[in-house]
Amino acid sequence: MKCPYCNYTESRVIDSRPAEEGTTIRRRRECLSCQKRFTTYEIMERLPLLVIKKDGSRQSFDRMKLLNGMVKACEKRPVPMSTLEDVANSIEQELQNSLEREISTKEIGEHVMKALKKIDEVAYVRFASVYRQFKDINTFMAELNNLLNDKASDID
Repeated sequence: MKCPYCNYTESRVIDSRPAEEGTTIRRRRECLSCQKRFTTYEIMERLPLLVIKKDGSRQSFDRMKLLNGMVKACEKRPVPMSTLEDVANSIEQELQNSLEREISTKEIGEHVMKALKKIDEVAYVRFASVYRQFKDINTFMAELNNLLNDKASDID
């Protein structure tokens, strides 16, 4: 690590601690030449995730798009923003851990629906209606019946 004051390449670590919710490590260093102190941050390098859209095009994964979709589904529902952020983080981490560098919007949507189903059933149905592109009331009712059947089997 180069000293920002004298450009000497050797330094020693004085203090090391996690920063930014554990995704970064903050290191306090001292230059072995001029003895001045400086701070560095070590960030885990993430491999980029590509999302394969329905039309076959590809774009970079955007956590904010994921979060915004869930926020719209949970609008006027008693779901705290912190819960949605935790879900978005969890889904992103799951996708990163999958070792797949390309993932379809269908797969991402399934992750979101699974999470919303546990959090808020109304938000789940809202998201499902857009995600699955319900064409008519019968399709909508079929999804509601599936939800009711799942709930009844959970009670038994």
